Amino acid sequence: MPTYTLASPVQADLEIRKSRFIGYAIPVQDRAAAMAELQRLREAHATATHVCWALLAGGQSGMSDDGEPSGTAGRPMLEVLRHHELEGVLAAVVRYYGGIKLGAGGLVRAYTDAIAAALKDAQPIERIAYAELVAEVDYADEARVRRWIEQEGHMLAHGEHGTAARLTIRLPASALDAARAALRDATHGRARFPGADDGEAQS
Repeated sequence: MPTYTLASPVQADLEIRKSRFIGYAIPVQDRAAAMAELQRLREAHATATHVCWALLAGGQSGMSDDGEPSGTAGRPMLEVLRHHELEGVLAAVVRYYGGIKLGAGGLVRAYTDAIAAALKDAQPIERIAYAELVAEVDYADEARVRRWIEQEGHMLAHGEHGTAARLTIRLPASALDAARAALRDATHGRARFPGADDGEAQS
């Protein structure tokens, strides 16, 4: 099943019973990048009452209610991200307290609505898992293989020259089998793929 990230950060500003809720949805590479974004938000909103967040990023996911009653901020925001099938996205809501308590149910709705409102303007893009394919080819075939890499829009990540040309190609994981077949075809079966069975997929 495909997962999605965002093409660019989005935000929405809501006022709910005198409290201001600013919702942000920000694409991030990993937890470290998410923490850097949170620090930036905290600095930009130094007088805010709470900066709550939720992160969906594989094994690096997490959430924080940042002083709100447990379960009223981070988890509802995480559920919104899951509902939109997002991955590699930080949801953060900056709250300026306006003097009227919302109660647990009101807080859950407010944090959910702030992120949902931000995501209304979001442009989701499919996340593609990439892999590296190592191909060893004879020098006579190297130019042909490099041309094929360029035509397919793949990336030549690394090239080594020993007894043969060893080319490391970065491409979508879903294209691995087709790439091996195409390169065998282009080199009349001479292309070799060391480590092909070692599991190359990376995200």
